[in-house]
Amino acid sequence: MMTMQMSFFWGKDVVVLFDRWPGNGHLVMYILALAMVFFLAVAAELLSVAPNLKPRGLSAVGGAGIHAAVYGVRMGLAYLIMLSVMSFNVGIFLVAVLGHAAGCFIVKYRALSAVARAVDPEL
Repeated sequence: MMTMQMSFFWGKDVVVLFDRWPGNGHLVMYILALAMVFFLAVAAELLSVAPNLKPRGLSAVGGAGIHAAVYGVRMGLAYLIMLSVMSFNVGIFLVAVLGHAAGCFIVKYRALSAVARAVDPEL
């Protein structure tokens, strides 16, 4: 049985989320794990703006239910990212931070672009 690493380390021999995943010595699987954590972080940031949407034609209960479901998915993603970072692998930590930064960039870029188009419709 593999023991848990309790300090940051660099290397591809890591367990992320599931036992024997990505597997020891499998560089391709480690890269896949890095990509998965990156996209989980981007998705968590993209979902952070979803509660601002107003569902049209729904009752207050239906709209609140949709927002609660989106919030639940976002929190589930956030916990998966947290558990991934708790592998104490530097690569996993870096891609989680980069994924959150990329997701924040996308969200802010879209918001600022919408404001710029509202101010100057020729953009």
